[in-house]
Amino acid sequence: QVQLVESGGGLVQPGGSLKLSCQSTGDTLNAYAVGWFRQAPGKEREVVCGVSITGDTLYADFVKGRFAISRDDSINTVYLEMNRLMAEDTGIYTCAADTPVLESFVPTHPADYSYWGQGAQVTVSS
Repeated sequence: QVQLVESGGGLVQPGGSLKLSCQSTGDTLNAYAVGWFRQAPGKEREVVCGVSITGDTLYADFVKGRFAISRDDSINTVYLEMNRLMAEDTGIYTCAADTPVLESFVPTHPADYSYWGQGAQVTVSS
């Protein structure tokens, strides 16, 4: 029902910023919770953050204070603003969406999400 497309990835220096976009080209996102995940080479996928239908947010400890997730349902887009990037942030960032039972619930596990984008590469290097 939703098709997710990430954009905005690329190469950035340590300490720099990057803003990713996750846009639905199918259904609108107003009834979906959306999360961001990342996977570094040789490591398992990990949750970065998520936003509920009503705007509640949760962040992994390693991005608190540096990353911010937001949503603009008028254009079916969820953003991930990444600041003070570090080499450890390098990986493939993927957005995912699902329809939780509670509007305020922020899913944090990959199994909670039904729809996934293809991912965007983020490389933090000097």
